[in-house]
Amino acid sequence: MCADTPETHDYKQTLNLPKTDFPMRAGLPKREPNWLDRWAKIGVYDRLREKEGRTPFTLHDGPPYANGHLHIGHALNKTIKDMIVRSHQMMGFDARYVPGWDCHGLPIEWKIEEQYRKKGKNKDAVDVVEFRQECRAFADKWVDIQREEFKRLGITGNWADPYLTMDFHAEAVIAAEFQKFLMNGTLYQGSKPVMWSPVEKTALAEAEVEYKDKDSFTIWVKFAVTGGSDDLADDLAGANVVIWTTTPWTIPSNKAVVYGDSFDYGLYEVTDAPEECWAAKGDRFLLADKLAGDVMSRARLEDGMYRRVRAVPADELATLQLSHPLAGAEGSNGEWDAPRDFRASPFVTDEEGTGFVHCAPSHGMEEFELYRDLGMLE
Repeated sequence: MCADTPETHDYKQTLNLPKTDFPMRAGLPKREPNWLDRWAKIGVYDRLREKEGRTPFTLHDGPPYANGHLHIGHALNKTIKDMIVRSHQMMGFDARYVPGWDCHGLPIEWKIEEQYRKKGKNKDAVDVVEFRQECRAFADKWVDIQREEFKRLGITGNWADPYLTMDFHAEAVIAAEFQKFLMNGTLYQGSKPVMWSPVEKTALAEAEVEYKDKDSFTIWVKFAVTGGSDDLADDLAGANVVIWTTTPWTIPSNKAVVYGDSFDYGLYEVTDAPEECWAAKGDRFLLADKLAGDVMSRARLEDGMYRRVRAVPADELATLQLSHPLAGAEGSNGEWDAPRDFRASPFVTDEEGTGFVHCAPSHGMEEFELYRDLGMLE
């Protein structure tokens, strides 16, 4: 029987294993910060770029807001970009990365306002200069914090000299470039819809707005015809232009109704109406011919309960005047009493609805652009 039993034999000594100086356990939580400190001490970012004559590679990086600790979005964004910069440096490019921060805007202002609310302080009572100084100090604090957090992620870059939108030099350059637009005639004053927050009392960017899903009623609204050409006067007595919309809250902002000049319209009269119907016998409606049957069926009218009185071509439509459905409403102070504009527009179709579209330029982009181009926005 062999003297070395399985219980006493050290099999490790019989294996030909490489000898290393590093421990079996990497100990990353403790060791990784030391690596980062060493890279910073030897200036690895600058040393990688000492060789001259390399083709530049520039990564344009959208700066984060300096308004809080990093989150998973920051980590994903910056680590992917760091991989791109490093890989191009290894491929022989001069891949410089200058980090930056956005130090202006609502995300930073909102943080200061939160502090005000905790103190029972009213933003409107604070001097504008004082408010901006607080925002600047807040952003400056978080730039330093986020910089260290980005370093901890192992992101290489020129962390000693980042760009900040609140640097006076950066603001001066922006002002100078703006002046160039002014002097070469490319600066103009126009109009565009801007979202406004009544809570923060500031403008909002589209990207800053998150919409909650909301189910709304579809409504069919009558705009009474109050005038037109002599040829139409008798036929259109008591007639209504009907619109269909899935945004009922925009009706108070209505400024106009538009129609299409490339399809046919007609005047339709209700000849019989059951009790559950949404129309009355004798009612007259202007509708696109292609959509008239669908509109009448939705009003609970069957075939034979209405008739087409006559065609109404686009040149006759152009002579009509309409009134807002809220015209004369009690307490409105005449808000809706003026006649509504009525004209052709290229974005009207006869695929659904009535062939007419109500316009609220303060709500719809197409309507806004139409009336902006016509020079009819207030």
